[in-house]
Amino acid sequence: MKKLIIYIFLCLLACTKTQAQSFYGTKEWGLVSGGSLYFGDLNDRYGFQEIYPALGSFFRLHFNPYISLRASVLQSKVGYSDAYSSNIYNKTRNLSFKSNITEFAVQGEFNFFRFYTGDERYRFTPYLTGGMGIFFYNPYANIDGRDYDLRPLGTEGQNLDMYADRRYKNYAFSFPIGLGVKYWIFPGMNVGVEIVNRLTTTDYLDDVSSRYVGADKFPNDPQNPNPAFLLQDRSIEVSSDPLGRINKQRGNGNTNDQYMMLLFHFTFQFKTYSCPQQMTQDYSTY
Repeated sequence: MKKLIIYIFLCLLACTKTQAQSFYGTKEWGLVSGGSLYFGDLNDRYGFQEIYPALGSFFRLHFNPYISLRASVLQSKVGYSDAYSSNIYNKTRNLSFKSNITEFAVQGEFNFFRFYTGDERYRFTPYLTGGMGIFFYNPYANIDGRDYDLRPLGTEGQNLDMYADRRYKNYAFSFPIGLGVKYWIFPGMNVGVEIVNRLTTTDYLDDVSSRYVGADKFPNDPQNPNPAFLLQDRSIEVSSDPLGRINKQRGNGNTNDQYMMLLFHFTFQFKTYSCPQQMTQDYSTY
């Protein structure tokens, strides 16, 4: 404790004597770019055929050289098609979707090593990250060259009272969990890369979850086709024996959908002339 008091006194003295002595603050701003990939009913074997760009920004607050808290906003897209599947049933099902994703998340970070920009001793560290977020999505599919939003169509009977429990919102919660590495290239300028999977609270990111309700639930006029009729069972496009009979399996409702992001970070920290708290915390552990 005596050593700590002396150290703090000397630090304060140095800060008041000269403005030339500067440090890097605990606040950090960053830009991110990378790619996103969906896993769910249409990609149940972890294929990588559809990867879409992801962009965003974040603010990071360092509590000490090991622990940080991050708030981020990300914009991306996910999608997949049964055409990529090696499973005969899935290929015959012939469903596909895309959805834009807007995510707001808060994540904690734990560094394996001390990390402090500008200090050669603490230049690199791997880290674990986890947190919680909310994301907005709106699955859509293309037929005859036109995109249709799937949620309003109720492709699994959501617009009928008897299937009201299948209705879903255009938002859900996510739980990011993953790992990364960070490295400062110049004092105050840091880079990083991370791979983080998002577990979600919805099984309708792809508009597929349960069972077919039967084509008779979607009145159709051949002269003026009903998009809901066409999109609820697309096996009719590739098979003479359509799958869409009532109660026949359409998706797997036992697991929720997920999406994963590989992101590259470029961040910066401003200089401060205040003695940083984390330096005194470091010294107190000696």
